[in-house]
Amino acid sequence: MLPADLDIFLVRKIGVPGHEELAMGAIASGGTRVLNHSLIAHLGISSSVIEQVTLREQREIERREQLYRAGRPALPIKGRIVILVDDGLATGASMLAAAQAVQAQQPKRVIVAVPVASHDACEEFRQHVDDVVCAHTPEPFYAVGAWYEDFSQTSDAEVQTLLQQAFHEHVT
Repeated sequence: MLPADLDIFLVRKIGVPGHEELAMGAIASGGTRVLNHSLIAHLGISSSVIEQVTLREQREIERREQLYRAGRPALPIKGRIVILVDDGLATGASMLAAAQAVQAQQPKRVIVAVPVASHDACEEFRQHVDDVVCAHTPEPFYAVGAWYEDFSQTSDAEVQTLLQQAFHEHVT
């Protein structure tokens, strides 16, 4: 167990309409947005469509933020080591949004840690953060979910319970 504070930093994929698993970008808590401009241009996606999808995902971030925090403030990031954790890296759009948003808050260091990722995504992230930990980089990669026995979604209730436990451990 890592003796560290636990908090959430929410990120939502901005999916291509009709192909939502394909990320044309991502948005993070605080409004940081990254876009895959070459994909957007290649698919001819209009700025109004991008704004519509972004607004929908921003609303979902706000809903989850309110639900998960239950009135608790976000932990401060400035001057701290931040470890950003996700289930894996495929394109890295979501993690890049998180990393940029966290870096804007002046942490001491930013580390990305994932259990599975494409080799290219791990190497790409070395340019954006202080350190990258990719436990498994299988070839061929295919998709994050392909490397899990159970890739079901974590429920809102599970997230709330874990954050509440972490908050109480931090306070006591």
